[in-house]
Amino acid sequence: MSDPISSIRNLGPASEAAFARAGIRTAAELRELGADAAYLKLLQTGHSPHFIGYYALVMGLAGRPWNDCKGAEKEALRARFEALKAEAGAGRPTDARMEGILNRIGIGRPD
Repeated sequence: MSDPISSIRNLGPASEAAFARAGIRTAAELRELGADAAYLKLLQTGHSPHFIGYYALVMGLAGRPWNDCKGAEKEALRARFEALKAEAGAGRPTDARMEGILNRIGIGRPD
């Protein structure tokens, strides 16, 4: 049996449960996917995006403490995080578009 996800630095039972919902069940699977692909899978299963969780994952896979991320490295990770959020949201209706759809079918917000 492979090591659990919680054996990776910075990741605990909550991370392990979230990754399991995304179909990632072991530390080996997570390492093989890498931080970006694994985090994208989380987002695609409805997990709320959190920058700290993302960079804790990146740092953990590198064997570093979560708070080791600073300066330009943190800014670069923020850009990657924003790109992952955008990719996960591709094809989803925006709030305004969704409101229009709901209004057309008669279940939008009352005026």
